[in-house]
Amino acid sequence: MMQYFKVSFLFTFVGLALAAWLGFSAHGVAGLVQTVFIAAVLAVLEISLSFDNAIVNAVILKKMTPLWRHRFLTWGIAIAVFGMRLVFPVALVSIVAQINPLAALNMAVFDPNAYAERMLSAHLEVAAFGGSFLLLVGLKFFYDDEKVEHWIKFIEKPLAKLGRLRAIEIAIALIVLLVIGGFLPGEEMLRFLKSGVWGVVTYVAVDGIGAWLEFSGEQQNDINRASAGMFLYLEVLDASFSFDGVIGAFAITQNLFIIMIGLSIGAFFVRSLTIMFVEKETLSKFAYLEHGAFYAILSLAMMMLLDPFFHIPEWITGLLGAAIITVSFIWSVKFAPPSESDKS
Repeated sequence: MMQYFKVSFLFTFVGLALAAWLGFSAHGVAGLVQTVFIAAVLAVLEISLSFDNAIVNAVILKKMTPLWRHRFLTWGIAIAVFGMRLVFPVALVSIVAQINPLAALNMAVFDPNAYAERMLSAHLEVAAFGGSFLLLVGLKFFYDDEKVEHWIKFIEKPLAKLGRLRAIEIAIALIVLLVIGGFLPGEEMLRFLKSGVWGVVTYVAVDGIGAWLEFSGEQQNDINRASAGMFLYLEVLDASFSFDGVIGAFAITQNLFIIMIGLSIGAFFVRSLTIMFVEKETLSKFAYLEHGAFYAILSLAMMMLLDPFFHIPEWITGLLGAAIITVSFIWSVKFAPPSESDKS
């Protein structure tokens, strides 16, 4: 099993060494210890928040061609490390502060407190966007009239039947946004609803592009085009999972580069878990693990959407997701029906 994590451990060593150098350069030995500890905490936080992401990634990745799998594991990790952990925070502060990206990066280096303040000021919009997108991801799984395997049957069977109503998950997501937004004061309500609707629009666009790519080839089901659509979907999904972790990291440290190192270490381990799940066919062996991941996604989505009223610490969010997945794993071991391979 350790073969899947060789690159992740190598990146961990390099990342922590770089964090140690940054801390030592700024504050000596005390700074070294502090930055290494913070980077390690952020890495563990990212893994706990994204374990369900690894399971969902594996579900989609096993349907992709080897070429697009490789691209997801190479291009995707570059986007995850540099795009979401460096470019996204800088771009967000640039938009919020209405300054150019270079000025935002300069602020991150020389005035981290002001940078973190601007970053946290956008938490409402980020939570609404990411929460609405993830809510649709979770709802789409349960509102599926073709789904035959159910874990919590008294919940999932009725939802699957309702899936015959097309786009019901979009209607539910919009209702949730309207209900939650209705309890916010005027300006915050507008910001929340605008960002949440953009999250819904992004989901519909990505899902639509994926469907178009899948059925626009010479054959009805062009696997290469479909894989390209899945790649796009996974990148947006990864970004949505990353939003809360990136913003929440600023409550731990204001140093953008330590945040980037810590969260990137976590991102590498999530990729390693994804590969392991695919190659070991983990999801086919544990029937309810996928269900647990989508329940965890729904819980994360609702926590993000309810963030304007009360902020739940990221470590609690991570623990809750891990607990749900653990229960689904135990249930799979004890009560899942045997797979076709087991029968043979």
